[in-house]
Amino acid sequence: MQASASAVQDTGPAADRYSRFHAAVARAQLTAWLPRGHRLVIDISGPAARAAEVAVCAGHSVLRVVGPGERAPAVAGLEVTGRLSAIAADGGGLEFLADGCADAVIAEDRTLSRRIGAEALVTEIARVLRPGGSVLASVDSLTLGMAVLAEQHRWPHLVDVPNADVVLVPWPDGTITRCYGAEQLRELFTGNGLEVSWLRPRTMFSPRTVSYLLARDPGSFGRLVMAELTARGDDSAGAQLVVCGRRI
Repeated sequence: MQASASAVQDTGPAADRYSRFHAAVARAQLTAWLPRGHRLVIDISGPAARAAEVAVCAGHSVLRVVGPGERAPAVAGLEVTGRLSAIAADGGGLEFLADGCADAVIAEDRTLSRRIGAEALVTEIARVLRPGGSVLASVDSLTLGMAVLAEQHRWPHLVDVPNADVVLVPWPDGTITRCYGAEQLRELFTGNGLEVSWLRPRTMFSPRTVSYLLARDPGSFGRLVMAELTARGDDSAGAQLVVCGRRI
């Protein structure tokens, strides 16, 4: 995986080192994954993602699907070489898109974890992708889900996790997140029309490690991000998993 130096620059106060590191890794992974040329990209990411802006700046035509109450992304002040459109959609499908219309789909910011019935959405993603088109998605991992259950002292639920086909975890804000192990995520894709090209944790370095290293050498931010991108991922590590799927 390769990324340009512009994707790994650090700005901001020292107190938020890991969140900046996490965002820089996500941006670099997205930049490396984006197809070449001028393509049609569908962005169904969660509200915190900035994937549409990254894809537009890379020269793609992006259709950003926003949910009720969400704002369409703004590209004012950015060096934009592509085109950005937005459409409001209520629900979990992509029924308003034609078969095979898209070159790529982005599902960042936990889209497939926010949808309890993610199988239907993955089937829709496969339908709208042209043959050879790909999807990049990030999900909450079982590692994170088990940590949240432990913090909430839900010990019976924690014991059941290894045997569960679908793991649903109550979030502190009252919502439910669907957490995945590597094999569950592979099965979600392969069972609904997509081939898995690669799957890895979003980050291998822990928040404590990142904060410690950057406190010692703030100038190492870019090198640390590049080290993350080239690390051999352990599917059992990390709070999030990132997967690239392809329609055959």
